[in-house]
Amino acid sequence: MGKADVQSTHRSNKTICLPFSQQDYNANVNDPVNFRKCIDDRIKLFPELFPSEITNGYQMKDIYISKKQSIMIRRIQIDDTAYTIRPSYLMPYLSGIVDEIEKALFMRKFNVPFWGLSYAFGKDPMYWYRIEQSIGRNSIVGTTIRNSEDIPEHLGADEKHTRILCEKVYVATTVGNECILGASIAGDAGEQSLQDAYHVFKDEARCLKPDYTPTTVNMDGWKATRKAWQFLFSSVVIICCFLHVFIKIRDRAKKKYKDIFDQAASKLWDCYQADNKTAFSQRIRRLIEWCQKNSMPSVIANPIKKLRQNIAEYKVAYDHPNAHRTSNMVDRLMQRMDRHLFNTRYFHGTMAAAEKSIRGWTLIQNFAPYNPQTVKKLNGSRSPAERLNKFRYHSNWLHNLLISASLGCYRSPPQIPIQ
Repeated sequence: MGKADVQSTHRSNKTICLPFSQQDYNANVNDPVNFRKCIDDRIKLFPELFPSEITNGYQMKDIYISKKQSIMIRRIQIDDTAYTIRPSYLMPYLSGIVDEIEKALFMRKFNVPFWGLSYAFGKDPMYWYRIEQSIGRNSIVGTTIRNSEDIPEHLGADEKHTRILCEKVYVATTVGNECILGASIAGDAGEQSLQDAYHVFKDEARCLKPDYTPTTVNMDGWKATRKAWQFLFSSVVIICCFLHVFIKIRDRAKKKYKDIFDQAASKLWDCYQADNKTAFSQRIRRLIEWCQKNSMPSVIANPIKKLRQNIAEYKVAYDHPNAHRTSNMVDRLMQRMDRHLFNTRYFHGTMAAAEKSIRGWTLIQNFAPYNPQTVKKLNGSRSPAERLNKFRYHSNWLHNLLISASLGCYRSPPQIPIQ
């Protein structure tokens, strides 16, 4: 989804999704006085679900009967713009009843194919495909994060290699607070393509918080990724992933040099455990001396020498105690993405369709419930988004997602990028 698509989505989404039970909605929708009271109550409780202009007041506009669901739908007018009120028990585009669909969509968390959903839950496979695509139209950041003050200051970023019709592409992925906050497809791994892909995250973040700039972002050493982030957020601190140094040594030395690899790995992680910059630098120097003294093979010695040469890019993490020094969070979430893409045999359509597909999958991952043991361990937080926000609109995860995505969650016009 490019910058133009983000702006187009913001302009076109005029649907306000509000928490309603079917019984409560049916009891009030036909009475404009009672329905206005329902809306007023929700404005007080959840003002973020409405356009900011709601503070100027609104008028009840009209009512019509949906041919798809045979249900009455009301519209309201705010200034000169009409907005549709959709109860949370209805899917976008009135394509179905949420309680009849949510278990099938939950299966997408585990990459059950669309034909499998069709076999188990009925409907055509393309029906389930279109449902997931419709979810992908919403802002990932705005839907996942309720309050602007909760947007993470410390992020991780990386690209997932994948394919569209056998052509190699990259999913530029941004994560924070155990949620995927950005997933956009870049046509190549060059600076401009990655800049455009990560710009979608920037636009969505600044729709939520206009002056948002992350404090740090952890990434590997790919120069184009670094330059893209420095262009988008000039003050962001880039933190190189310490884990990648270990991985580079492990992949080349673990089998061939098992005994000395174990020693080198232990000493390397001892450097990582240093309490401050001075101790970190001293331990790296001693590790270099140990490599020279014991004539370490190049597959072990060279990555450690490179670590020493770029030590400033690793030491900067000590200035930001809450920053991510390794890419563990990115890797965990991208492993799920990797399994998802492998099981679907990657993308098969256009770039735009692939973009909506991965974004829909991302939002399902952020909102679908954890297993019961994890919920208990997290003191009742039932999903990554709920854990981040410490809040939920509805006890059902799909209701919660759709309410969170009211107006597509582009809460203010995206910032015009610097040309």
